[in-house]
Amino acid sequence: QVQLVESGGGLVQAGGSLRLSCAASGRTFSSYAMAWFRQAPGKEREFVAAISVSGSRTPYADSVNGRFTISRDNAKNSAYLQMNILKPEDTAVYYCAADRTATVVNVRTSATSYNYWGQGTQVTVSS
Repeated sequence: QVQLVESGGGLVQAGGSLRLSCAASGRTFSSYAMAWFRQAPGKEREFVAAISVSGSRTPYADSVNGRFTISRDNAKNSAYLQMNILKPEDTAVYYCAADRTATVVNVRTSATSYNYWGQGTQVTVSS
């Protein structure tokens, strides 16, 4: 069992930056692919970014590509999402997720592939 705790959300003006963190419990973090998803009010949860076990593959949603960067630090059992040039449409609850069945280089973008989820952190971008 893995527990995930997100932090770093908040209120920021358009064009600003935030860095989200996801702290994981357990000793097997390094064997999980990690991802960030988000859900805006009245909308379905959507994929934002993911990182493979090896860290070599990092797919992004088109809407955030070039503005967001996902990373991981296995020594700290943590994953991160650096968000730059934020837009009002980025406003959502952001969730960290872990995929325990991922291979070293494979990484998936579907929410149904992820076994563990955090509680979410709110990101609000004002115009």
